[in-house]
Amino acid sequence: MENKFEKKHAKGAKADERPLEEKPAAAILPDERPACPKQPEAQVAELIVPVPMTPAQIEQLKQQAAKADEFRERFLREAADFENYKKRAARERQEAVTFANEVLLRKLMPVLDSFEMALAAIVADGAAAPSLQAGVLMVYNQLKSTLAEAGLEEIDARGKVFDPNLHEAVSQQESAEVPEGNVVQQIRKGYRFRNRLVRPAGVVVAKKPAAA
Repeated sequence: MENKFEKKHAKGAKADERPLEEKPAAAILPDERPACPKQPEAQVAELIVPVPMTPAQIEQLKQQAAKADEFRERFLREAADFENYKKRAARERQEAVTFANEVLLRKLMPVLDSFEMALAAIVADGAAAPSLQAGVLMVYNQLKSTLAEAGLEEIDARGKVFDPNLHEAVSQQESAEVPEGNVVQQIRKGYRFRNRLVRPAGVVVAKKPAAA
């Protein structure tokens, strides 16, 4: 038979077996909270005392700032020059591709001139066979067509106003029928390749007749 002391002790032990989270935590009053220590940076900042700069130091800073501005301006100029160089190189590459056949076409222009002179001679010679005329004309037209497809364009100056950008004045001729400054005769055809002048037309320019 249990005695009264053992029963009381067992009852007290059961009361203490409550979960820890159920036990009330001790309240911390505001005045009892631990003080937050100062950070090392704040302590160092409090120890820094501004020291006035000497005139020599101020002058040195001004010189350094002037050099920095000079280097910045030089960098900007060199960057702009390099950008212009890239654009110019890209444009030159594009032009090289566009006008790659110009040298060949320049060499073929005298061939066209020879064909035209041959045609003129055949037409002037009444004894030439019609088949010869037709054959030369056919070859000439084939050559012209091929060069036109490659980008070669004739400059026809006959009856036009003299244009120094397209024509080359070989001589002048007095004329009462053709206005002064107009082309009287075209001696040699001119050519453009992709809107670039490769050979000006050789022309004779009209001028007013001399007063009697």
